[in-house]
Amino acid sequence: MEINKYFNIHFERADDATIAKRLIGGAKIKGPALVTLILSIFIASIGLNMNSTAVVIGAMLISPLMGPILAIGFGFATLNFTVAKSGILRLSVQITIAVLASALYFYISPVQTATSELLARTEPNIFDVFIAIFGGLAGIIGQTRKTLDNVIPGVAIATALMPPLCTAGYGLASGNWTYFFGASYLFFINAFFIFFAAFIVLKGVYSLPFHEQAEERIRRNQLIFLVIGLIMAIPSIYAGYDMTIKY
Repeated sequence: MEINKYFNIHFERADDATIAKRLIGGAKIKGPALVTLILSIFIASIGLNMNSTAVVIGAMLISPLMGPILAIGFGFATLNFTVAKSGILRLSVQITIAVLASALYFYISPVQTATSELLARTEPNIFDVFIAIFGGLAGIIGQTRKTLDNVIPGVAIATALMPPLCTAGYGLASGNWTYFFGASYLFFINAFFIFFAAFIVLKGVYSLPFHEQAEERIRRNQLIFLVIGLIMAIPSIYAGYDMTIKY
């Protein structure tokens, strides 16, 4: 159909080698990437602590957390489980560093008030799931183009990753487990649905000579991830319903 060419995500697609190099390379957490991670943690923590939206947005833009998530999606989509495992390990390290470093900051900070920027990340709902899905789709499509544009910075702002982790750090430092688990839940639904969007898109655009057994394995993985996503979304659906009742 004529309309299909206007929505063809293969248009101006980068070659497979470029996509693989871009996504695998984006998962690094040493050198400049590690320094950037630490800087974004403290920028986000200060922004949340001072209730500054502009500073929090700045932290979102420089945070490298998106890289390992997209790499995990690439690994599962191409059945390259070495990349997937490496991405999971690196993301786990980043999460641990972010939560502990932000907890340390909030523990020693003289300002202990839970600002509106902090509170905004403690009660995720179904709309956050939709944002993560649409943002993840936009992000991975942008990463598969020949020329990178401003999609990734926009996705980084829309699908917040660092601020929820720092909010979890605040909950840990203050002993407020409602804040800790609420912010952690927001991070994980964002991360999971960005990953799932990357998995779905890469499964369609990345060229691999799959045999029948590999294709069956990918379909099974897709079903498993879909079920996991639905289970993860259940609390957010209830929260979204509760929010609409209140307003």
